[in-house]
Amino acid sequence: MSRIGEALVPARLGSAYRWLLASSWTTNLGDGISIAAGPLLVASLTDDPFLVSLAALLRWAPPLVFGLYAGVLSDRLNRRRIVITADAVRAVVLAVLVTMMVTGGLTVVMALVALGLLTVSEVFADNTSATLAPMLVQRDDLALANSRLQTGFLTLNQLVGPPIGAALFAAGVAWPFVAETVLVVAGVTLVSRVALPAHGRGPEDARRSIRRDVAEAFRWTIHHAAVRTLSLTILIFNVTFGAAWSVLVLYAQQRLGLGAIGFGLLTTISAVGGLLGTASYGWITRRVSLGNVMRVGLIIETLTHLGLAVTTSPFIASAIFFIFGAHAFIWGTTSITVRQRAVPTQLQGRVSSLNTISVYGGLVVGSVLGGVLATRFGVTAPFWFAFAGSAVFVVLLWGQLTRIAHADEADAPEPHAVAVAEAS
Repeated sequence: MSRIGEALVPARLGSAYRWLLASSWTTNLGDGISIAAGPLLVASLTDDPFLVSLAALLRWAPPLVFGLYAGVLSDRLNRRRIVITADAVRAVVLAVLVTMMVTGGLTVVMALVALGLLTVSEVFADNTSATLAPMLVQRDDLALANSRLQTGFLTLNQLVGPPIGAALFAAGVAWPFVAETVLVVAGVTLVSRVALPAHGRGPEDARRSIRRDVAEAFRWTIHHAAVRTLSLTILIFNVTFGAAWSVLVLYAQQRLGLGAIGFGLLTTISAVGGLLGTASYGWITRRVSLGNVMRVGLIIETLTHLGLAVTTSPFIASAIFFIFGAHAFIWGTTSITVRQRAVPTQLQGRVSSLNTISVYGGLVVGSVLGGVLATRFGVTAPFWFAFAGSAVFVVLLWGQLTRIAHADEADAPEPHAVAVAEAS
């Protein structure tokens, strides 16, 4: 490998991980394109606010509805095959959607159904993909492996993909979906090259009830202090985050005096901050324990809400968004790594799905609270709520954060403990 390639993806991570990374980056670009193109498509077909809002709902609801079932399947079945099948379904839906556009037969109902199917398929693909890195790299390399996967999500899904999607949509309604189809098919091809070890479940597990499998994951999570606390942290902090961010567009307009372009730039600035987190993550984790990384991150998030609540300056707000973007990347990568180190391979899918429920459950509850608070007390009220709630929880959680990062070190299994490869 070249020096740049070795620095980016060290050879010790293995060829299977490199195929996974390439597939993840490719499909993340496609997903980023659809973030902009999907709502634009619906808005081009109707000006009914309710129907337009359904496009957003169809991005939030499927993880809550299908997340647990996706986790059960990923712990029962061949994980590579699940990812390939889910992405293949996405490619077929996209191909049908493009065909309907080209022939002029697309209605808003058809578009909403297609977007819903794409998100449901993505739930299964993403949940299962999150279980693959611990199966492919050594435990001590998980932080590095996850940081590279998160880099692709941040840069391609959040930073690069949406403007490309908007530009392609302006060139022609079908073009962003054609591009996404090509990228999803390429992702399927790349992930098909990944050879996985078995994850410890036999044919008899397929005969167990789904309820029993889910209950097993709940029991394990509740009895594992580190993962239990991590899940609670994610749930609570997504309530406070969701409350503040649910009115962000109004905050940018009314408090900061920004228009549509300025609001978009806040997201871009946050993503650029994430790139700083990407570049510095290895340096930080070599010098600071994961427990202290998490402590600092929660302090930053708490002070972010306070800073945004008091400022009216777009420049100060931009600096806050830059720092928050770096924190969000570092926190996300650290929480994934901590969970993957602690959870047994055969439970990775289900425990990951419980984490997804915590993420989206917190965001949904927070969004409702943010809307109510902003309506009754003004656009800064959700940020004051987020600051106060986060501060209280940081105080309550402070002593547990070091345990979160290190509780699993004594008994965590190596990902290569089982050498038998899954059948193709």
